[in-house]
Amino acid sequence: MQAVSGWLVRLNPGVFMKAIILSAGQGKRLLPLTAEQPKCALPVAGQPILRWQLQQLAAAGVDEAVVVTGFCADVVDRIVAGVDDLPVRTLYNPFYAASDNLGTCWIARHEMDQPFMIVNGDSLFEAAIPRALLAADGGFPITLATDAKDSYDSDDMKIIASGQRLLRVGKSLDLAVINGESIGMMVFRGTSGGLFRNRLEHSMRHGDGLSRWYLSVIDALAQEDQVGICPITGLSWCEVDDSRDLAHAQIVVGRWATAAAVAA
Repeated sequence: MQAVSGWLVRLNPGVFMKAIILSAGQGKRLLPLTAEQPKCALPVAGQPILRWQLQQLAAAGVDEAVVVTGFCADVVDRIVAGVDDLPVRTLYNPFYAASDNLGTCWIARHEMDQPFMIVNGDSLFEAAIPRALLAADGGFPITLATDAKDSYDSDDMKIIASGQRLLRVGKSLDLAVINGESIGMMVFRGTSGGLFRNRLEHSMRHGDGLSRWYLSVIDALAQEDQVGICPITGLSWCEVDDSRDLAHAQIVVGRWATAAAVAA
């Protein structure tokens, strides 16, 4: 990629790729830090979480980002207005306070008409991770970025996989059989966006969509052999759910910033 008039342009243009970032939540476990700003606006190593995400997605070759907002949406709009390395728009979820992230995905359903990524608004990652996910081709229409560690807690979005095939994903899976976790990033290719969108619509119309995670839809599609995994073992990422996570993120992302400064 090379810079042209302030934008990052692909030297070898391929399939257009959009990132949909789910940033509607407040992050109540981080109060009082999130009393007047959403979690995605919290500063980590000198920049808002969202700004780090957009920089890394741009470096990975993503063409456009759509940030779904909710709590204190104006704060996110101001962050986005200062971005000059990736075309980015915001999309407001007016019922963010009454829904979980499946409802936030539903708000963005009309953006799912071409290859796209979904990125959790509280996941921080180096550019190598979305780059690896975009390059992965295991023959599945949906690919979930995953990692593994020695132990898991009740808050981890755990997975069961067989080879490159995802079998299940969820927080309450049996610890005796899980072999990884979702890092909050996945890519949809071919007709999988329509399939995912239809399941979102059905859940919102006929089910309990307002109270569900969007990964419950991915879990159902995995049981129909529609989802593969892209292990990112050895690459750097973290998520921010509470103050302990935020302190850890300051260290992890601070290392990225230091490495980038040395490289420059």
